[in-house]
Amino acid sequence: MNGWKVLRNNLKLRPWWMNGLLFFCTYMTFVYVPWDFFVKPVAEDAEVWFGILLRGWAAKATEPLHWLIYCAGMVGFLKMRPWMFPWASLYVVQVAISVFVWALLDERGRGLIGATISAIPFIVLAIALWRAKAKFSNPTNNKD
Repeated sequence: MNGWKVLRNNLKLRPWWMNGLLFFCTYMTFVYVPWDFFVKPVAEDAEVWFGILLRGWAAKATEPLHWLIYCAGMVGFLKMRPWMFPWASLYVVQVAISVFVWALLDERGRGLIGATISAIPFIVLAIALWRAKAKFSNPTNNKD
């Protein structure tokens, strides 16, 4: 079977929005985080955890954990691993909380309404991931 057919068949295992998450995790795993970690100067480095901005060496030190998370997401979505439920959904809930806190603490001051609006897409995504439990537990999706 040629590579394009394998890819096309794999993409049929999940809905379009989940393929988007797969591609996002793949991009972050192979392009953005390696560039951020190995190329970006420490003085320019920034990472956000739970809505708190880390800069410099603190950011650089926590990047491997983000890298691991994106790599796990990529493998989990690619192979539709059962362990992705509930962890993908719970991680996105954490992102929603982080976005909310970030918007509240940001000096540009979006306030409570702006913070709530910023978090809503991630809450919707977390619910969609939670409701997709069957996609991750279907044995036909987990062939190697």
